[in-house]
Amino acid sequence: MADRRSRSVSSRKQPQQARSNELVAAILAAAVQVLAKEGAQRFTTARVAERAGVSVGSLYQYFPNKAAILFRLQSDEWRNTSELLRGILADRTRPPPARLRALVHAFVRSECEEAAIRGALSDAAPLYRDAPEAREARAAGEGIVATFMREALPDASEAKRELAGELIKTTLAAVGKRFSEAPRSKAEIERHAEGLADMFCAYLDELARRGGHS
Repeated sequence: MADRRSRSVSSRKQPQQARSNELVAAILAAAVQVLAKEGAQRFTTARVAERAGVSVGSLYQYFPNKAAILFRLQSDEWRNTSELLRGILADRTRPPPARLRALVHAFVRSECEEAAIRGALSDAAPLYRDAPEAREARAAGEGIVATFMREALPDASEAKRELAGELIKTTLAAVGKRFSEAPRSKAEIERHAEGLADMFCAYLDELARRGGHS
């Protein structure tokens, strides 16, 4: 079962030539447009192929079904998020609280800018979320957060650091998703992100002050 599911969300083959890369890029761009306009329930390979201006057969050369296309879009989003985490949290020229604050602002802005596609991908998650590839992709950013927590809370226990990292990640994701469901002005985004960052920084400051002890 695991092998079959793994194949079902994996690209059929990787493009090797410039023309093939252009075809895959066109398919993915069309998929984003279809997903944003039609939503997860009406997302089909036929609609994607039509929007991309290619035959369904050409699409199937690279993506065996719609789950594979959706997983590629989601894995690209996860990779971008991991790069965002790494670029900000690994910057040791700034103290941990400043890095965390910068991350919150960048993440909330990103959630609002890409709310439509992220919401649709969330609706489509049952098609691929239990596949091995999905678990591997989600795990990519965990090591980045763990490294940051060791630096931010050097005197805390590993269990305390893991809990703090998990609480910040899940809260940031949940609040960002909920906040981005409605159109927001730049001022609203900045104000909301600053308040959220204040909460997280106060939480880490308290943990650091207590030395990680209850």
